[in-house]
Amino acid sequence: MTNPAKFLSQVRAEGAKITWPTRREVVTTTIMVFIMATLAALFFFLVDIAIRTGLTALLGAVS
Repeated sequence: MTNPAKFLSQVRAEGAKITWPTRREVVTTTIMVFIMATLAALFFFLVDIAIRTGLTALLGAVS
């Protein structure tokens, strides 16, 4: 078991290894996330319409 001072020293050493993304990288990845979320929502919306239309037609033909 390490003492608290050694632990804090190790935490600082590990914290110094962190490379933070640049503002441009953050903006780019944020825009990509919004684009992909929009495309996924559009895809599932279209799939939902197709399934609903198919089931409506199937149930209309049966009854």
